[in-house]
Amino acid sequence: MLGKHFLVGLRPTPDLHPDDRRLLETVRPAGVILFRGNFDAAAPYPTWHARLARLIADARAAIGRDQVIVAIDHEGGTVLRPPAPITPFAFARSWVDQAAAVGAAMGRELASLGINLDFAPVVDVDSNPANPVIGPRAFAAEPERVIAAATAFAAALQAEGVLACPKHYPGHGDTAVDSHHGLPVLALDRAALAARELRPFAAFAARPDTHLIMTAHIEFPAIDPGTPATLSRVLVDEILRGQLGYQGAVVTDDLGMRAVSARFDQPGACAQVLTAGTDLLMVCSHWSSTDRVYAMLADLERSRAAGQLPEATLTIAAARIDRLLAATAAPTPALLPAATFAHHATLAPQRARPGAVGQTVSLEEA
Repeated sequence: MLGKHFLVGLRPTPDLHPDDRRLLETVRPAGVILFRGNFDAAAPYPTWHARLARLIADARAAIGRDQVIVAIDHEGGTVLRPPAPITPFAFARSWVDQAAAVGAAMGRELASLGINLDFAPVVDVDSNPANPVIGPRAFAAEPERVIAAATAFAAALQAEGVLACPKHYPGHGDTAVDSHHGLPVLALDRAALAARELRPFAAFAARPDTHLIMTAHIEFPAIDPGTPATLSRVLVDEILRGQLGYQGAVVTDDLGMRAVSARFDQPGACAQVLTAGTDLLMVCSHWSSTDRVYAMLADLERSRAAGQLPEATLTIAAARIDRLLAATAAPTPALLPAATFAHHATLAPQRARPGAVGQTVSLEEA
């Protein structure tokens, strides 16, 4: 049953890779995450759509559970996985005033692919112009505008049957380091964090329809020195759950990212995530092999046997995962008419040419 605490990013192939099939059958994770390589982008729409539907069906069958998360990062800008004719909306900054319309369009398109969870919206406040990884992915530099746009987006997305996942708690907007490549360290204390970065998360924490929040791999020495937020009991259990009152599930960002990857070669790291109040560990294939999941699952089992992972913690986390799974739909893949895509194209700006938005890294795996 501990396998349900994992979300697995599939290898970048449009058919279920034999190694992934074996992993899904053995671990039985809560679900899978799709990336650009899982789409047969060179094929016509009906062909790549049918192939994707087969991939998702095969993944569901391998996991062997009625309720399975099929997730994707679909924000806009360069954080878009599906090929044409899926609408290539630009970064969120460019449609802050059309967030509800874009959320509805994205939700309808993703549901038509059989996807039931989107790792969006980005609710980071764009508080550092030198930030190398957030920038125009954020709706605004003002918490109030972020809250208004992000909540409208999430409500519209979920009305189409696709769950939203606000990210990156407790706020990635003020960092000067990309957590894909290193560990950002922010000098904010509790008061400063609460005054700006936490405000969008507080808004989502108070909403009963917030089913999942994603953590960031960021250290706050003034709050919990030496411990990234992903592993921090202070930031997750004490502040997010205790202070903000959030009762839903929490998922890590990809544990293969270089900000934290090496920590998960150490015994007890996975148990630390769960005892911190996080429920789901995400492991994708871009930054490290998903085969790490076998070792991570074994580490969880050893921690449990040694009494370092209390049964009460597991029971509470499993209940949150079960509630999340119960909230996920199982949309039937279906081709959308050309008129739908034509309408969606009128709603908001389309994706800018790669590199035109000032980003210093590729966001393929953001």
